[in-house]
Amino acid sequence: MLSGPAARARPARLLRPDSDLAPIEMRSTQSRSLRLLASAAIVSVIAAATAGCQTTQSSDTTGSIALAAPAGRSEAEWRRDVEVYGQQYRADQSNVDVALHYAQALRATGQRAQAVAVLEHVSIQNPKNKTVLGEYGRALADSGAYEQALEVFDRAHTPDRPDWHILSAQGAVLDQMGRHQEAQRYYLTVLKTVPDEPSVLSNLGLSYALSKDLKDAETTLRRAVAQPTVDPRVRQNLALVVGLQGRFKEAEDIARADLPPDEAAANVAYLRQMLAHKNDAPVTRATRSGPGTS
Repeated sequence: MLSGPAARARPARLLRPDSDLAPIEMRSTQSRSLRLLASAAIVSVIAAATAGCQTTQSSDTTGSIALAAPAGRSEAEWRRDVEVYGQQYRADQSNVDVALHYAQALRATGQRAQAVAVLEHVSIQNPKNKTVLGEYGRALADSGAYEQALEVFDRAHTPDRPDWHILSAQGAVLDQMGRHQEAQRYYLTVLKTVPDEPSVLSNLGLSYALSKDLKDAETTLRRAVAQPTVDPRVRQNLALVVGLQGRFKEAEDIARADLPPDEAAANVAYLRQMLAHKNDAPVTRATRSGPGTS
């Protein structure tokens, strides 16, 4: 979970960075470790829950809540998309497909406030388009507007036609808000529909970890990594949870499945250092790294 050489070991992100934690009181380094988990997990699991979905959908159907982002794209490629889709969007703001791709590129380059503005505009023009509403909710969550994101997500599907991607994203937002038991109910509901979906199992495992139920977190993450379609980074989540229980050798062995040996060792060394200082003075506040961004 933690990347880089031991000399500069820092906590790595889980699936996607999220530095938009509201200020939260910290009472121990184990709590700090769990909050590092939280800081990486919440928007990342929204992304994981929404991957692989269709780009556009008719306004009267339950759509996906995210575009399928091409894997392994460079910063330069995303910035080129900002230019290309930005020009097209300015020429015709009624084109939903262009607006969605433009907002996706804006998020990928850290311009989340602008992405929210684009999606707010297109959602006003297309108030029943479930895909637009889902993307708008996701962008709001990225920017830290959690209550508003939940409200938009509620409109992105209907009780008679629930979208499990959206339910999982709603759970992720609730986790970000510290409402872990509510979040877990969402994930468990989703798992009745897709019982072996690794992204949802990962969300649930991380939620258990955030509520300090490390035993259930480990059991759930082990179930996630056993799935053939699991993202390898979920294994790093499992390594962290195992390490938080003091089983450092086992955590390092798990991390080595996807990381070079030196990085796996650095991760565990960092975790050991954090847990060794449990009785340090409390850290009073978590900080934001940007104005309303994640």
